[in-house]
Amino acid sequence: MELSRGQIVKSLSGRDKDRYFVILDIEDGYVWLADGKVRKLEHPKRKKTKHIQITKTVIHFQPNLTDKQLRKMLHAYNYPEQPAAARR
Repeated sequence: MELSRGQIVKSLSGRDKDRYFVILDIEDGYVWLADGKVRKLEHPKRKKTKHIQITKTVIHFQPNLTDKQLRKMLHAYNYPEQPAAARR
């Protein structure tokens, strides 16, 4: 699958392993990622494309996207809801 701007990806290695991000930019085998919490839009993370897992979801966002809006978009990915028995 081809990488595109706005696509949601999962980190496969590093401190941010298993966290989901949105691709902000793509260049020469690297992607620039942000999640709105740890990696803000102003300071995206540069990561090699071989260290990410692609999802089929693409977010179409405006240039005035805020970190808060980005966090809300990724919340279901980074914090999947647990079954009621596991919460006790």
